[in-house]
Amino acid sequence: MKWTQALRDFKHFLKIERGLSDNTVVNYSHDIEKLIRFIEHNNIHHSPISIDEDTMQQFIYEVAKLVNARSQTRIISGLKSFFTYLVFEDYRKDNPMELIEAPKIGRKLPDTLALEDIEKLIAAIDLSKAEGHRNKAILETLYGCGLRVSELVGMKLSDLFFDEGFIRVTGKGDKQRFVPISQFTQKYINIYINESRPFVKEVPEFSDTVFLNRRGKQLTRVMIFTIIKRLTEKTGLKKKISPHTFRHSFATHLLENGADLRAIQLMLGHESITTTEIYMHVDRSHLAKVMEKFHPRT
Repeated sequence: MKWTQALRDFKHFLKIERGLSDNTVVNYSHDIEKLIRFIEHNNIHHSPISIDEDTMQQFIYEVAKLVNARSQTRIISGLKSFFTYLVFEDYRKDNPMELIEAPKIGRKLPDTLALEDIEKLIAAIDLSKAEGHRNKAILETLYGCGLRVSELVGMKLSDLFFDEGFIRVTGKGDKQRFVPISQFTQKYINIYINESRPFVKEVPEFSDTVFLNRRGKQLTRVMIFTIIKRLTEKTGLKKKISPHTFRHSFATHLLENGADLRAIQLMLGHESITTTEIYMHVDRSHLAKVMEKFHPRT
């Protein structure tokens, strides 16, 4: 088996059988391509079937000189998945990455915003401008539903089930979930849809897209970042704020107010509860209150 064939088959497996997004498949592919270039550059005569642990250890050692610990961990994880796939398909009997350990890295928790900060940002939106009500609806939706920025820009009018109190969200790997949406958030989306959006001449291809730019097309991820950056500068908040900050604040505020971690996991669309736990930045005073309230010996 040649490297090109193994990589092509693995990409097909990730896309079709595991349902991963194009971006994730590309990231996996880049890591394997790094290994292929290393093998070619060093005239190593190993196929995906014959490559051994010593060669892989040598490759990881070289990688460690070029990238930080977090990137190194990601590369090791991707290569482990690649060789696990080859074992699963009976091309190999063992995984040469099995005993190679990733460097220890701390959990990096994103910033969170207090409710007062979020209200300050939203209040800074100029509603006299054409895009004002749209931008307000965007921020209210990011915080009110905990969406990823890609989920927000791809949201359709046909995804809105306001009578039932839910929106349909298409997340990573085109997996769909239903997220509750409050009447408070619904109100601002409706104001935008009914009072501002009709004045935008929509491109037919995007007639079902909720949030449109001035040219009637779907907003880009970069534009959402830009909107938030400008509001951050306008309000003078000394924090690094991105669309994900609203998602993290959504989850953190729910947890601090007593929401169940499993329910938060479902709303965020995390496959693993461990991922949800990483997002949950809760201060010690809150944990003490939980202990005091729920433990029988307090």
